[in-house]
Amino acid sequence: MALGALLAELSADGPGRRPLIELVARWGREKPAAPAFTFVDFSLDPKGAENTLTWAEIDRRARAAAVALRSALRPGERVALLLPQRHEYLVSMLGAMYARVVAVPLFSPDLPGYAERLVGAYTDAEPSVIVTTRGVLQHVEKFLADHDVEPPRELLFADEVDLDTAATWRDEPIGLDEVAYLQYTSGSTRRPAGVEITHGNIEANARQLWSGWAPDHPNPELVSWLPLFHDMGLIAAMALPMVNGDHVLYTDPVAFLMNPMRWMRLLSGREAVYTAGPNFAYDFVAGLAGPDKIADLDLSGLVTCLNGAEPIRPATLSGFAEAFAPAGLRPGAQGPGYGLAEATVFVAAAADDRPPTVVTIDRERLAQGEFVPVVPADAAGERTTALVGCGRPMGQYVAIVDPDTRTEQPDGRVGEVWVHGPNVSPGYWRNSERSQEIFGGVLADPGDLPAGPWLRTGDHGVAHDGELFVTGRIKDLIIVDGRNHYPHDIEQTATEAHAALRPDHVAAFAVEGEETERLVVIAERNRRVPLRQLDLAEVADAVRAAINIEHEMSVHEFVMVEPGVVSRTTSGKVARAATRARYLDGALQTTAARLAGRA
Repeated sequence: MALGALLAELSADGPGRRPLIELVARWGREKPAAPAFTFVDFSLDPKGAENTLTWAEIDRRARAAAVALRSALRPGERVALLLPQRHEYLVSMLGAMYARVVAVPLFSPDLPGYAERLVGAYTDAEPSVIVTTRGVLQHVEKFLADHDVEPPRELLFADEVDLDTAATWRDEPIGLDEVAYLQYTSGSTRRPAGVEITHGNIEANARQLWSGWAPDHPNPELVSWLPLFHDMGLIAAMALPMVNGDHVLYTDPVAFLMNPMRWMRLLSGREAVYTAGPNFAYDFVAGLAGPDKIADLDLSGLVTCLNGAEPIRPATLSGFAEAFAPAGLRPGAQGPGYGLAEATVFVAAAADDRPPTVVTIDRERLAQGEFVPVVPADAAGERTTALVGCGRPMGQYVAIVDPDTRTEQPDGRVGEVWVHGPNVSPGYWRNSERSQEIFGGVLADPGDLPAGPWLRTGDHGVAHDGELFVTGRIKDLIIVDGRNHYPHDIEQTATEAHAALRPDHVAAFAVEGEETERLVVIAERNRRVPLRQLDLAEVADAVRAAINIEHEMSVHEFVMVEPGVVSRTTSGKVARAATRARYLDGALQTTAARLAGRA
């Protein structure tokens, strides 16, 4: 039985559906002085300098941006956003939606660690125009000069748009099936691809997410530090406020990384506030939450903090709850969720004002495709693992399917997660073959479900007690001696084996052997353990022993690498395929080499 039912008002041909951009003008008329977007700039003031635009100001700026864009582009042409995370970024996105040009939300070329991703996405999208700012022009020019990319026919500067031209803009009919932007995937298992996100996808998913969060409070606020070039960050900061004319406070991801407690302070003291982030962020901030750091925090108004974009660890949920309970965090505020760019972003969430569901299951049975809870949970032993429930879908169907037979699996049986709904993208940009493979799933025996098309997510999952549990990426599955192993289980075991390993920065994958696949574990060094105290042989022995005991498998090779070496996606997930490729190329900076260099 499907986990969710498609809401009639969100059906592809449902009445009353309109592009979300049309609501910007509505809020500009109905609540012109209400705050819309507040950028909190920590580069100007360590306490955060707030710059707020009202709905009337946002609408005026977006229309002026639309005039500038249409002076350089025809409807349907691509425009790349290569600028910092500021108001100009969001205004450019909204202007592109008004102008019916296809935005490519990227980032300023000076953002460290993303050069390869930027080149790949830019080359694939082939934008005709770049929107940037004068402040980062030198970085854009260097990017164009240093890489073999097609130069744009024009550069537009978001900070120099003539606001007086806003009055000259005339609205045009926008079809729900028109592509609004290309969302480039984070590439955890393959090269990033441009997901076509239509105006209908945005509208549907924003409403689905609000429905999943169940905002029964008047005038809710949102807080985000997530990158605007990432699907979760863009929908949270741009689309969600547009649904009801709400207020969002957002900042730069670097501001969060430099001081994670800034996130909690932006949430503090608000009556009804929502936020979202990947698992590592909650882990990060909980580790810093000493009594002196939370003494003046008030998180009693935090309705839901969505945890998604990467595997959710039970230890993170309990650690975050324990760390911030003294600040008023409710037990039901944490909402584990699941989503992906191909579904715009949101698929399912547990936001029912109850503590997250954590189920301890038999690891051996899971490897065989069965979800078997261990009862009682405190009977858990070496052969068990704990999984977090991601709730249920809103406004879309989710089915667990055997990818070979294309039949829906019963509750408790692992299969591939398939999604069908108005939020599902029509496909990848200029890649019809892969689009048909991923977005063209058809059920062999649909019963009461739609026959198709279904989005094949590439994720293993299971339905249990009405909730979705995601068990891992299909392509990441490690098969040794005929037995299936989920890499995140092995990575967790390795992390816990020795304090010298950096949590959440371990990659486990398989390489070809003569008779069976062989396990390789790449782990970053924990900076908190001084190099002079590091015994590499001791660490390797601890990891090998732990994995042998916990998973009954041997480690072909264990490699400790320097901090920052393990590849990660834009959402913070470990990019195992990319790390594996660098391992095979001999391109990893190992701790052994660093120690040898100091000898």
